[in-house]
Amino acid sequence: MERYDHTKPLTKLCLAAIAVMLAAACSRSSFLEGTNTTNLNEQTVFSDSTYAMSFLNNIYSDVGFSFSPTRFSDNGGLDAASSEADVPRVGVAATSVGFATGSVTPATVTDDAWKTCYKQIRAVNQYLKHAPTLPFDSYLQKRTAAEARFLRAWYYFILLKHYGGVPLAGDTIYTDKDDIAANRNSFEECVNYIVAECDAAAAVLPVRQQGIDYGRAGAGACLALKSRVLLYAASPLFNGANTFNTSLADPLRTVVGYRTADANRWKLAADAAKTVLSLGTYQLHTTASTVSGLTVPPFRTVFTLRVNNEYIFAKMQKDAKEFETCWMPPTRGGDGKGAFPYQELVDAFPMKNGKMINSPSSGYNPDRPYDNRDPRLEGTIMHDSSLIVLYTDGIQPIMGQALKLYVDAGADAVFKRTTTGYYVNKMLKPDIAGNCIHGTERCWPLIRFAEMLLNFAEAENEFNGPTQEVYTAITELRKRAGIEAGDDNLYGLAAGMSKDEMRTVIRNERRIELAFEEQWFWDVRRWLIAGSTENTQLHGMKVTRRANVPAVFETFDVRKRNFRNAMYLFPIPQAEVAKSSRLLQNPYWSSSGQ
Repeated sequence: MERYDHTKPLTKLCLAAIAVMLAAACSRSSFLEGTNTTNLNEQTVFSDSTYAMSFLNNIYSDVGFSFSPTRFSDNGGLDAASSEADVPRVGVAATSVGFATGSVTPATVTDDAWKTCYKQIRAVNQYLKHAPTLPFDSYLQKRTAAEARFLRAWYYFILLKHYGGVPLAGDTIYTDKDDIAANRNSFEECVNYIVAECDAAAAVLPVRQQGIDYGRAGAGACLALKSRVLLYAASPLFNGANTFNTSLADPLRTVVGYRTADANRWKLAADAAKTVLSLGTYQLHTTASTVSGLTVPPFRTVFTLRVNNEYIFAKMQKDAKEFETCWMPPTRGGDGKGAFPYQELVDAFPMKNGKMINSPSSGYNPDRPYDNRDPRLEGTIMHDSSLIVLYTDGIQPIMGQALKLYVDAGADAVFKRTTTGYYVNKMLKPDIAGNCIHGTERCWPLIRFAEMLLNFAEAENEFNGPTQEVYTAITELRKRAGIEAGDDNLYGLAAGMSKDEMRTVIRNERRIELAFEEQWFWDVRRWLIAGSTENTQLHGMKVTRRANVPAVFETFDVRKRNFRNAMYLFPIPQAEVAKSSRLLQNPYWSSSGQ
């Protein structure tokens, strides 16, 4: 039996399989749009083991498109579309700019979520159609079919968080001669479908795949996706009546969320996360590493490792430096396509004692704002005087060079390239830069064990209040981060918090632990707080340095972001709505975006 390592670069056969995957898609007039053609036919592909495995591998190829920090080409990703970071180029038409300014419309919004997900869902259905007769042994037939079902659930969830309920195709493979049912299924039907697919795939797959199959979806990934889906389902935006949906009539009302609230949805979400935490396979990475003589703490180390026990599902990469290229400053080969962190995110990181910077007992010094902070700050954001790598020859790293971002300091400085006075440092390998010849084995963390701790803490707190298990989940993260335990061993947390107080802690912990991992954009929406976080003046840091005087740190206005109620969900692209009168547009959107 021929085996294929999907982590290797795509061969010409893979590229041919991509074409086959798209070949039988619907016509231009259909709402599940496909592409043309190939010299290979369906029978040839699925009767050859290499072609068939390549076909499945290419369904994996898009799993990280929504996560990508350059999803919107020259204008960042969902980080730039939210209050996490500023858009690199405001004058360029992009979805990130549209969300930042409030000007996004169904006619201008990206269609990548709709087209990519339905393209790959259709490919899964093609694969499953042939799965029982593929030229694999029985075990591999069943295992790869289960992987395909997980991937279908994955792409449906991307659709769900963008749009709410969407048309469920089931196992149907539409052609250009079919009358495609464009009616949107309810939010509840979509959640139930995704959860059922996750459960079915998990029952077949090993918890985590090993060896040549490492990186393929296992039962752990299925159960972790289930946890995420149920957390969203329990959240205020979707769980019953609210200020977003209260005026809506059926069928749109049930498309965007549950008709009635049910607190038990939080219990389902907590139980799902706890299942993953109890597998015994995954854990927080707690070991430091040494990179070019530099000791790298565990929180930073985990993002440099291709193989680790914290990643539950990842986009597998090889010899890459795409994050270094988009996020690093120009003196390190950065191309300026990545977003720039806002001061509000910097301020969200507590001190090393775990206290927020506005706490009287925190020890925060505004004249030295980066001293004694949560170590995750350095691992997430580059600021003036951050010590980072420098390459002068593209080959040999020079470690620990101070980054000069103060006014008039050169190409990297505030108002030169960065609009906020900061650059992203998350997931970057400490000895790699955009202008060096080396790459790294780093993969994209699509689901981490850390998220499961946060999912559990949030759901458990909402259902049962701040139990000891909730405290334990948060202190585990803070301990790994390098927060000091304190005399009470609470890592800066207050004893005896109320549910509301713990909710504030958990939401902030998600903000900093999962920064730049495609979480904040969706979190503020499902929490129904985007009207505050995304409709406000956001800031940067200007540093002024002069000889023989202390540096001066001043916050400044960067961008007044604008948010409308419609923006809680993406609009369905106008070109798709135009294909069928049965495909309902999301609430409060029109072709003009009003």
